[in-house]
Amino acid sequence: MKKTMSSVLAWKTGACLSFTAAVILYSVIAWACGQRAVELRILLSLLLVCALGSAIQLLCFTEHIIRKMRYTRRTLLFLALFFPLLSGAAALFRWFPTEYAGAWLVFGGSFAATFMVVTIGFEIYYRAAGKRYDGLLGQYRREKESQEN
Repeated sequence: MKKTMSSVLAWKTGACLSFTAAVILYSVIAWACGQRAVELRILLSLLLVCALGSAIQLLCFTEHIIRKMRYTRRTLLFLALFFPLLSGAAALFRWFPTEYAGAWLVFGGSFAATFMVVTIGFEIYYRAAGKRYDGLLGQYRREKESQEN
């Protein structure tokens, strides 16, 4: 039960943070394009995508359900589940003129570019954090050795 509650809390936190970021980003872009109001259907579509996307992220990037899987495969699984969700929401909620192939190319290209930037950002962060923890571990070991001598 404790593990389930922890998973639900992680899902809710992820959904809330991603929804907040999505609304802020959408609001800035809409304002720059001259819109002065956000449609309710857009807010609801963002909420749906963020809630389901957070569940997909929890599935793919934690060990709550999938215990052993390489990070590369986790990333590919996330792409295989999240991009169709995002594309379906874009079509269903008419985020852009879906009848134009060029609009889909911009959508797909924007997704790919954003995904790459975020993935590279996380990779840099985790490498830096790993080096920091390696340094702290080395310092701990040296202190432990000097205490034993």
